[in-house]
Amino acid sequence: MKYLSSIKDLAISLVVSTIIIYGLNIAAGFAGADYTFTNGEAFMIWILMAILVNNCLKK
Repeated sequence: MKYLSSIKDLAISLVVSTIIIYGLNIAAGFAGADYTFTNGEAFMIWILMAILVNNCLKK
């Protein structure tokens, strides 16, 4: 049962981190900035944001 909870937390953190990254990129686009990420940069930002969200979900 602990595995299911861990997988659920992982899935939630990956989805939320994706929403945050694209939300910030879109908001920066409205402000006039143009950010482009390479595949490696996007992957690193996505994983680091997922770790941050996962740490925030822990109680």
